[in-house]
Amino acid sequence: MAGNPAHPKHPLDALTPDEITATRDILTRTGHATPRSRFVYVGLEEPAKRDLIAHAARTPGTWSATAPDRRVRVMLLDTGGGPSRDLVVSLTHARVDSERELDPLTDGQLPVLDEEFELVERVLTADERWLKALRDRDLDPARVRVAPLSAGVYDDEYPEERGRRILRGLAFVQEHEADHPWAHPVDGLVGYVDVANHTVDRVLDFGPVPVPSVNGNYTAPELVGPHRTTQKPIEITQPEGPGFTLDGNLLTWENWSLRIGFDAREGLVLHQISFHDRDQNRERPLIHRASIAEMVVPYGDPSPVRSWQNYFDTGEYMVGRYANALQLGCDCLGDITYLDAVIADESGAPKTLPNAVCMHEEDFGVLWKHTDLWAGSAETRRQRRMVISFFTTVGNYDYGFFWYLYLDGTIEFEAKATGIVFTSAHPGGDYPYASEVAPGLGAPLHQHLFCARLDMNLDGTTHRVEEVDAARVPLGPDNPRGNAFTRKRTVLTSELGAQRLADASVDRVWHVSNPESLNHLGQPVAYALHPEGKPVLLADPASSVAARAAFATRHLWVTAQDDTERYPAGDLVNQHHGGAGLPAFTAADRAIDGQDVTVWHTFGLTHAPRPEDWPIMPVDYTGFKLRPVGFFDRNPTLDVPPTVSAHGSHGCCAD
Repeated sequence: MAGNPAHPKHPLDALTPDEITATRDILTRTGHATPRSRFVYVGLEEPAKRDLIAHAARTPGTWSATAPDRRVRVMLLDTGGGPSRDLVVSLTHARVDSERELDPLTDGQLPVLDEEFELVERVLTADERWLKALRDRDLDPARVRVAPLSAGVYDDEYPEERGRRILRGLAFVQEHEADHPWAHPVDGLVGYVDVANHTVDRVLDFGPVPVPSVNGNYTAPELVGPHRTTQKPIEITQPEGPGFTLDGNLLTWENWSLRIGFDAREGLVLHQISFHDRDQNRERPLIHRASIAEMVVPYGDPSPVRSWQNYFDTGEYMVGRYANALQLGCDCLGDITYLDAVIADESGAPKTLPNAVCMHEEDFGVLWKHTDLWAGSAETRRQRRMVISFFTTVGNYDYGFFWYLYLDGTIEFEAKATGIVFTSAHPGGDYPYASEVAPGLGAPLHQHLFCARLDMNLDGTTHRVEEVDAARVPLGPDNPRGNAFTRKRTVLTSELGAQRLADASVDRVWHVSNPESLNHLGQPVAYALHPEGKPVLLADPASSVAARAAFATRHLWVTAQDDTERYPAGDLVNQHHGGAGLPAFTAADRAIDGQDVTVWHTFGLTHAPRPEDWPIMPVDYTGFKLRPVGFFDRNPTLDVPPTVSAHGSHGCCAD
């Protein structure tokens, strides 16, 4: 995914291993990085949108003399107790361009370190209070695994936690080396660990609870039984190769063009998405930058052992750094192209994530079809889509992030949630906050809420956002039979007024248009955001998680475009009190009508676990679509040819 470190092909090329090494060397030379430093985040500091748009307008190959500085953002944690720092390093000038010392009382903490995962278990198993709790349960500490979990913010209750780096630990029994401990939660017990000082603040023990003994080993023969023999092979082949090309990180497919990026925090990032309009014979920009910029998993069980549970998998754990190495025939099927991703490990050295991104095209059924009795015609065309995806594992859950591009100009995002539900001992009866998924084994109700950041560039940077609802028309002189209905349009003019909820009862969508670019009907070109409209955050508005995940209380936010406003819950989420991110971005209530805007969309799942989700959960899906509405003058797929059958004849059958 990277170009030559000395001469990157494009300002959005991913950081190379040499550039990551150079970044560490600069910080070491300047005294910012020491042996105690941990490189929590290292990522490309992307050039400003206006500079990239200006760069795109230049003749290819002429940009290097005036290229923006090649810069890197670094977040450093001092394990010796010194202050954390947020820095920007210029590789072009081999210097530190900016530095900010972080105050944990106001800024929060940097994301959780890999090395802190093991540390929590090690520190707890040296604490006599923890060991006594295990003895009281007749548990061997050597067989107890501890999940290191982000602490949230509850320092009104625990004022001693203010400004300190805290994780919490819940215990699970691993009966043998290959056993999945999630089947055996040790309930009624939680440890609070200061990971900076390697101490245990408190152990809360509410008394022994029977440890569930169910089998959670979902590949074990004694649980699975013999594999079925009914499935016949499905082979997907493209004898002439894939229909897309990749030049560095520039992907072109059918009429689409975009640049693929990968970030340790956000994972997959799509840049400069455009569509070649054949009728107008020009490239038409759609989105400058698209990513899933945050996700939160709030749990709904008020038990004192778990009432603090809410995890920001992007801001606290950074989903990109846990990207899976995808495997042909398992994660991706067909004629596949993989991309490695290069990130920095916690020592600042380059680390390659092999096969992190999967790209392929796939058939998607009927594109359009009509049999006309008058004209005597019968025509069918097949839809296909370009798939760009990665999978990440954060603790017990696995998430697939899938972007789809369609022949008709539609853009879709789909998140796939699978893995293992977080478990507890089920108290029995009709306990309202958890499901019993196996005998004695509970799984708390919870949500998976994602936030997409869509920096729009729809035929330019002048935008209008409208809320469009289906509306009944009352019976009356203009509607004598009562059959009429219409559309109600509400222009969103400022940031505070653009914080909206979906409403499926009126088929609510949001149109993003460019009033300075008109189609052949004289109407502003537009794309419509189609939400699923599932519940937003269900926690009480006065709760800690509602303050910290304010983005998740609305399906839609619209802000005036600002390159520095990257994350909907703020730059530092771990142990931040809340109010950062979108609440802060929108506090000034900037005008958005006729301006360059960023659209933020919250979507996700509300999960009441089922027995069918145990011992491993079948994929659940959530996402959204962006569909053209008057962006094209007509159906842009009229030139899609009929499918040629294997026997060489033209003809199609619908799905």
